[in-house]
Amino acid sequence: MRVLVVGSGAREHALCARIAASPLVREVLCAPGNAGIADAFPVRPVAADDLDGLVALCLREHINLVVPGPEAPLVAGLADRLAATGVPCFGPVAAAARLEGSKGFSKDFMARHDVPTAAYARFDDLARATAYARSVAHRVVVKADGLAAGKGVTVCDDVDQAVEALTRALRDGAFGEAGASVVVEERLEGQEVSLHVACDGERYAVLGAAQDHKRLGDGDTGPNTGGMGAYSPVPAWTSALEARALREVVEPTLRGIAREGSPFRGVLFVGLMLTPDGGTRVLEYNVRFGDPECAVLLARLDGDIVPWLLGCARGALDADDVRRRDVAAVGVVVAAEGYPDAPRRGVTIGGLDRAARTTGVQVLHAGTRRDGTRWVTAGGRVLLLVATARTFDEARARAYKAVDAVELPGAQVRRDIGWRAARDP
Repeated sequence: MRVLVVGSGAREHALCARIAASPLVREVLCAPGNAGIADAFPVRPVAADDLDGLVALCLREHINLVVPGPEAPLVAGLADRLAATGVPCFGPVAAAARLEGSKGFSKDFMARHDVPTAAYARFDDLARATAYARSVAHRVVVKADGLAAGKGVTVCDDVDQAVEALTRALRDGAFGEAGASVVVEERLEGQEVSLHVACDGERYAVLGAAQDHKRLGDGDTGPNTGGMGAYSPVPAWTSALEARALREVVEPTLRGIAREGSPFRGVLFVGLMLTPDGGTRVLEYNVRFGDPECAVLLARLDGDIVPWLLGCARGALDADDVRRRDVAAVGVVVAAEGYPDAPRRGVTIGGLDRAARTTGVQVLHAGTRRDGTRWVTAGGRVLLLVATARTFDEARARAYKAVDAVELPGAQVRRDIGWRAARDP
């Protein structure tokens, strides 16, 4: 097989490496990729949102399977376009991808299908939205309805913050068309867990659960980011919780989207809040692997992942193809100075060879490029260092040993990835 991975981050680097290990695969290509991916795999200069270019690339390169990393091409209809040409895609059609592409659609969908989630209301009028935010007794979260490059969600501490977020979206147009309507929902408190399941339209198999760290600084301080690190397994995520979440969230979601005419194929990533009653409530749906969660979940999967990727794409998943290893995985992001608002570019990165020699560690590139013989920064999240070991403590120690080998002036690194697991193993 020849497989195309779509995207340019650490998630796509992890997917390329794991897919290439399959005996079923002759070559892995990536579009557009990044400099680190290009060191090991052929990359093609086709943007992830260039659907015409991606379809043409698949036909020209005789691609047998496409694995999209980011959500935007799926929401735009990449899977639909590929289906029309007969190329299998591990990702949902556009109608199913609305679960992530529209916050309003997803909340209404959950209400229709009795999926537990936070109380909410939808608005496209600033005055009515403001009145609602002032009227409810609970704190709120303001979410732009559409895709806003991860910047459309504001977790509000008080009413003033809520009014400011609503004003930015609905009056000032901070998120363009994506923020022309908003969801205002109850702010839930507690532990978040990212549950990933592989789906073929009818059947599903659990890939695992991970915990991401969204805030920039230690102790969950500072601005929200795309994710500063993740780990798996999560001690609070018990087999009983997983069974309940599958029964109350995953299964009604998959049944519901199929009944509405769009069976879900690909990976369904459900962001969950653990509740005091031993259940879960849905924070959001994602229709692709999380980043950085993807890398730590892949590190815990055993054997060849291509059979179930292809099985999902073709509607013929064999759940026995998905096998999990009894190991721990910890991923730590090394971010550039100035991230997330204004990351410094062109800064020399050293020590990558030393980091890669750390036992049990994989060095994944995200925001890097080549400048002659030097590696330099080319984005906000620069690297993801993923370590595996028999225990969480071992994996965490390995990950930070690799982090300490990296030389990047002004680097931003959270030193408490997995702090809940360290506290309550």
